[in-house]
Amino acid sequence: MAKCSVCGKGVAFGHNVSHSNRKTNRTWKPNIRKVKAIVGGSHESVYVCTRCLRSGKVERV
Repeated sequence: MAKCSVCGKGVAFGHNVSHSNRKTNRTWKPNIRKVKAIVGGSHESVYVCTRCLRSGKVERV
């Protein structure tokens, strides 16, 4: 599960480019953490990216 439940950040796609300019597919995955947070007044376990945790968008339990 590589998607943030707060901001919706997910997997990004692109290319590895070698020195000879050959291109192969690659992915960038967001830094997702499973945390216990307060969602809608109740405690829930949610998957959140570290940028949302650091910026204070999630109130942890």
